[in-house]
Amino acid sequence: MNVRLDDTDRKILAALQEDASQSLDEIAKKTGSSKTPVWNRIKKLRAAGVIKYDTSVLDPEKLGLEACFFVLIRTSEHEADWQDRFLRTLQARPEVMEAHRLAGDIDYILKVRVHNARAYDAFYQALISEVRIFNVTALLSMEEIKSTTALPL
Repeated sequence: MNVRLDDTDRKILAALQEDASQSLDEIAKKTGSSKTPVWNRIKKLRAAGVIKYDTSVLDPEKLGLEACFFVLIRTSEHEADWQDRFLRTLQARPEVMEAHRLAGDIDYILKVRVHNARAYDAFYQALISEVRIFNVTALLSMEEIKSTTALPL
């Protein structure tokens, strides 16, 4: 379901995506509005589900999570039981930052953040011990060129 947004809504969302910790006064200044209407719009955007939650974005390298792997998974299993077990396994693994089911030759792609290659191997061994997988290919990201949580508005 699409939600209709006007220019002020988009400005508010852009300001929140830039820094959700800024004050209502700062957001109001950026949007050319005043504090109360901005607060009311934010409440409506939350109620509509446009704003899912507020969070802090951490620097993985400063936390020692220097290795980012993209894990390509092919499976010969497509039954509901296998998919449920696979989903539960991924949900339980904090190293998995993103998981996507794909169309094409690869069934799933995971973005996995770990300390190093040894930590990735531990993740891999745990994954294949919990769920049967036909083929796994891990690609190490050599350099992160762009990373954002901001959606194009």
